[in-house]
Amino acid sequence: MDGGRILVVDDEPQMRRVLRSTLSALGFVVADADSGEAAIERVRAEKFDLILLDINMPRLSGLETCRAIRSRSDVSIIMLTVRDRPLDKIEALDAGADGYVTKPFDVNELLARIRATLRRAPASAVGQAELLHLDGVEISFRDRQVKVNGRTARLTPTEQDLLHYFVMHPNMVLPHDKILQAVWGPDYGNEVEYLRVFVNQLRKKIEPEPARPRYILTEPWLGYRFNMPPAEARSSEP
Repeated sequence: MDGGRILVVDDEPQMRRVLRSTLSALGFVVADADSGEAAIERVRAEKFDLILLDINMPRLSGLETCRAIRSRSDVSIIMLTVRDRPLDKIEALDAGADGYVTKPFDVNELLARIRATLRRAPASAVGQAELLHLDGVEISFRDRQVKVNGRTARLTPTEQDLLHYFVMHPNMVLPHDKILQAVWGPDYGNEVEYLRVFVNQLRKKIEPEPARPRYILTEPWLGYRFNMPPAEARSSEP
């Protein structure tokens, strides 16, 4: 496995030691922080490829820490949580996490999630020279920005990867598992919750009326379809 810089954020010293030892042995450069506040300071001062962030921490929670980091950084974030309810997982994704792993976890499962997330990180560069114009919507993959009737929103790396996949497969019914494996990697084929959360986030950013989507359409029980009207065309900038 190729190395990278990982920040482990957990208030339990034993968990930090185990993760540091395991990941360091695999070639990663590992730093750690024992609180959300300390994690935010480290992210301000250093560059990381991925953050493993415990959701249950005193003072500043993992969710609050994730939101704070995401507001200023595109670093990949995997949440570590003892909570296994779908709602808790959705909250983690809504906070800006790219994924989550439930404690207690198998080390191989965690490594699979790390591999998938790090493989996906550079994918946002794909198609970044493209500028997509729809009716009242302008999407710049290069700048990761969406303008809808004059309102501007910024796409996260995961949102951009998902939107790019939709755009590259217009007017096709895309099954849940195919989208997940293409965007998140082969280890995510059954994580339909991921997809629902990120589709909802994308709709809020690119749809003129998110509650009545015009572009990202749900195909009941099957998946999604990106509706690219024939009259609309993509253009690219050099």
